[in-house]
Amino acid sequence: MIIWIVFGALAILSFVASKRVESKFKKYSKIAMNYGMTGREVAEKMLYDNDIHNVTIHEVNGTLTDHYNPVNRTLNLSHDVYHGTSVAAAAVAAHECGHAVQHATAYSWLSLRSTLVPMVNFSNKFVSWVLLAGILLVSKFPGLLLAGIILFAITTLFSLVTLPVEINASKRALLWLNTHDITSADTHPYAESALRSAAYTYVVAALTSLATLCYYVLIYLDRR
Repeated sequence: MIIWIVFGALAILSFVASKRVESKFKKYSKIAMNYGMTGREVAEKMLYDNDIHNVTIHEVNGTLTDHYNPVNRTLNLSHDVYHGTSVAAAAVAAHECGHAVQHATAYSWLSLRSTLVPMVNFSNKFVSWVLLAGILLVSKFPGLLLAGIILFAITTLFSLVTLPVEINASKRALLWLNTHDITSADTHPYAESALRSAAYTYVVAALTSLATLCYYVLIYLDRR
């Protein structure tokens, strides 16, 4: 009963966090930056100020699909961020640039997350089926469920490692926005609020993954 209460609470938190991010982005997308810089221009300046010249900026489809790809060193900004001149656009663009700065400075947590990517991709292909079969056959083949738990543990580790990566990228972004006068005393709190809301989604995701892992471990120990 307790585990289901925990899952229910996490599901509600996840929903609230997701809606909060959407709400904040929509709200702060209506607040213009003082200098009218687009998200692309913000990204270009932050990369230049950090002496990063090997990262290319691209526009991608979707909403809140912004991301930095360390494999091909591309900064991918959604349409609203790429062309937007709002506080939300500047905050998101600077946050993704924060990842590029992490990559350029060999930030240890980002390096660890990149190392985990191939293992996570492999795990995601099989983990659901292995866990399902493991739960159904746990009495006869307990090793199958254990294998599923190990696969899921990889994704949980990835979620936990993602937390310091995202939080640090936001800190870098906010510091740069403030010290380079991209945001003003009036607009900077909005940028902080937007990135803080985004960080909550990663926290909830990590907690949910950890709770799910504990649930599978309890099944394994109980049915053993």
